Amino acid sequence: MSTPYELLGGETGIRALANAFYDAMNELPQAETIRAMHKANLDSIKEKLFEYLSGWMGGPPLYAEKYGKICLDKPHEPYAIGSAERDQWLTCMDIALERVNASDEVKTMLKQPLFNMAERMRNREP
Repeated sequence: MSTPYELLGGETGIRALANAFYDAMNELPQAETIRAMHKANLDSIKEKLFEYLSGWMGGPPLYAEKYGKICLDKPHEPYAIGSAERDQWLTCMDIALERVNASDEVKTMLKQPLFNMAERMRNREP
C-alpha cells in the first residue's frame, strides 16, 4: 500500500499541501480565528508544517530530524483551541487537499487521522 506521502507526489506534493493549507487559512474569512494565532508572515510556519507532514505522511522525518521529539501539544498550549478552531483547521486542510488535487483515496485515508490530530490540539470546551 502506498503512503499519503507517495500518493501526494512526495516532497513536492507535501510542500504544495502545506502552502495550500496556509494560503486557505490566510484567505478564508471563516478561518480568521486560527489565522490570528499566527504571525503576519507565514513562511516559517509553512516550512514547519511541510517538515511535519513529510514524516507524518510516510516520507522523510524532516521535522523530527530538525527539532527532535515531536510534541504538537506544547506549541499550541498558549492558544485557546476548541471545537470551532479545530473545525477551522480541518476546513483549511480539506481545501488544501482539493487545491493539490488529492485523490479520493488520499482524502479517505487522511480523514480520520487528520481529525484525530486536530482533536488532540483542543485545550478547551467545546
